[in-house]
Amino acid sequence: MAGFVFNTTRSIVLEPGAARRIADLAGPLLGPRVVLVTDKSLRTAGLVAPALASLAAAGIAVAIFDDVVADPPEANVAALTNLVAAHRASGLLAIGGGSPMDVAKVAALIAGSGEALADIYGVNRARGPRLPLVLVPTTAGTGSEVTPISIITTGAATKMGVVTPHLLPDMAILDAELTLSLPPAVTAATGIDAMVHAIEAYTSASPNNNPLSRTLARQALGLLGGAIRTATFDGANIAARSDMLLGSLLAGQAFANSPVAAVHALAYPIGGHFHVPHGLSNALVLAPVLRFNMPAAATLYGEIAADAFPELADVPATERAAAFATALAELSHALGLPPGLGAVGITRNDLPLLAAEAMKQTRLLVNNPRPVTEADALAIYEAAL
Repeated sequence: MAGFVFNTTRSIVLEPGAARRIADLAGPLLGPRVVLVTDKSLRTAGLVAPALASLAAAGIAVAIFDDVVADPPEANVAALTNLVAAHRASGLLAIGGGSPMDVAKVAALIAGSGEALADIYGVNRARGPRLPLVLVPTTAGTGSEVTPISIITTGAATKMGVVTPHLLPDMAILDAELTLSLPPAVTAATGIDAMVHAIEAYTSASPNNNPLSRTLARQALGLLGGAIRTATFDGANIAARSDMLLGSLLAGQAFANSPVAAVHALAYPIGGHFHVPHGLSNALVLAPVLRFNMPAAATLYGEIAADAFPELADVPATERAAAFATALAELSHALGLPPGLGAVGITRNDLPLLAAEAMKQTRLLVNNPRPVTEADALAIYEAAL
């Protein structure tokens, strides 16, 4: 067996209602002065209220930063870092989707280490340490609570990543009650995003592709494939919501150590230029990328197909990979997601720009099981139109 490295969050709690006793679970770790990071919509919806009540009852002083926006810009990080300093924070608690968690991770690192954001972009450039950090996801998709990655918007349509084990939080708390109000479209798109994480982790060409990531990816696909329809159309089903959160976390652990590839590389320009949510961007190019990868990855896709779709176990092995790609496309349609790039306002004339931008995602493309040229990217986008 080849050597590998596997890093993950040191403590994980899955418990419906856990936010209501967050001071018991995380108070000793976070300390007496906490900055709570979220966004205005979640605060207005009351999703941070249980945690605030728990922290207040424990006598913990809390400052709230709720200015996080989707695809968070560097200004979000700077403003949060300033608040952390002004509050003399002993720890950060993020409650939200990928954006609040990403901003909190980077701010905790900058506040703890004194490093400048510009100096830590890239892979393993941060020295650390960081402030204590607890993450509570409110969507089942990004897996940010167990990944050493934060994506920050650096320009009108450009993003950069901070990648370092220092970003892994001290604790992840999965409370399915916080996901009960997720709209069906968001549940579906973020769920497909988590499935992409598992698929790309399993098939990654990374030299760190490892048996732990592959095992977690398969477990994640079983949970996500089994629960995504129920969670989307019966959002109050706490068991399905818990399965989605756990599946997302397991997929996050998998791709945090066996990195994602061309689906994400082609999805990022869609989000950057057309402001399509990340999960939906992934869903739109997923099946075309899998079909492109078939010459190199058909065996691998065939191995995991029945994890997500048990009925595919009866399909002949030689046909199972193609059936897997078709089943994923049919799942997106059944969940009510847009059928193609044209449905989100992208035209054929936009595709050359997207293809050129996708080729800049070298950090991701190097992990794809089949090399991708700009002409290949253009053809994949055309297939997704």
